[in-house]
Amino acid sequence: MKRMMLLSAALSLVAGSAAAQSLPDLMKQMIAAWNKPTEPFRVIDNIYYVGTNGLASYLIATPQGHILIDTVMPESTAQIESSIGKLGFKVADIKYIINTHAHIDHTGGLAQIKQETGAQMVAGAKDVPLLEGGFYPGREEEKHLNFPPVKVDRAVREGDTVVLGGVTLTAHETPGHSPGCTSWTTSVKDGDATRSVIFFCSATVALNQLVGRPTYPGIVDDYKKTYAWAKTVHPDIMLAPHPEMYGMADKRAKIVAGEPSPFVRPGEFNAYLDRLETQFNEGLAKQTAALQSSK
Repeated sequence: MKRMMLLSAALSLVAGSAAAQSLPDLMKQMIAAWNKPTEPFRVIDNIYYVGTNGLASYLIATPQGHILIDTVMPESTAQIESSIGKLGFKVADIKYIINTHAHIDHTGGLAQIKQETGAQMVAGAKDVPLLEGGFYPGREEEKHLNFPPVKVDRAVREGDTVVLGGVTLTAHETPGHSPGCTSWTTSVKDGDATRSVIFFCSATVALNQLVGRPTYPGIVDDYKKTYAWAKTVHPDIMLAPHPEMYGMADKRAKIVAGEPSPFVRPGEFNAYLDRLETQFNEGLAKQTAALQSSK
């Protein structure tokens, strides 16, 4: 969370600055931390972490092929592919690529991996123009936020599913962070138990403008809808695009063969979303006050 807040602050410094031909040192440091390699590992059942040290990417392996959820920064695509190979899987066997939201730190390798594999690209319907245009909404002129455009093969909405090799992923519209921000739920085996899993999109304010000239129309209502929805779901396992969102490193260090999975944390998701809602309300109040004082 701290890294995301620092990066957002760095990006805000760059935004709109005529002198900003290169990224500030702080942003460079954050991106370096994001791109730092880490070893891939099995999270639980057939879900594997194949991202970098600071950005998550997940492989769901099945006998009929694999599902890849999110990529990372454009320059780190090779790390994802290497990690998949280290786990004994083939990049060529990826059948679906799913994107949770259309920001550069989660889309950088989509186009390349889609081209290499012929996998079907799946994303939230309202993020399709962003993915196919390769830009951050409301900041189209800020080229450092652009990413390689990718053609979306299937646009999903609430309740749509991706089914492969006995795995069913269900889409949930959780907009705000991006217009088509989409979270996905599924279930996994944990010994004799069945656990519910959420791949949460995000609900941080980040670079988004909420008032005045909002990042996109209806953004405030979208965030509120997402926070309301989050109170109705209670997953056993929370996964997300940034590993610090769910304490991935600490949990990973506690994995012991034959012992209960440290990733099973009922209630963690709801507590996290409660904190995000508080931060959102504070951010909305701050942006509103700044707008009023500027008039």
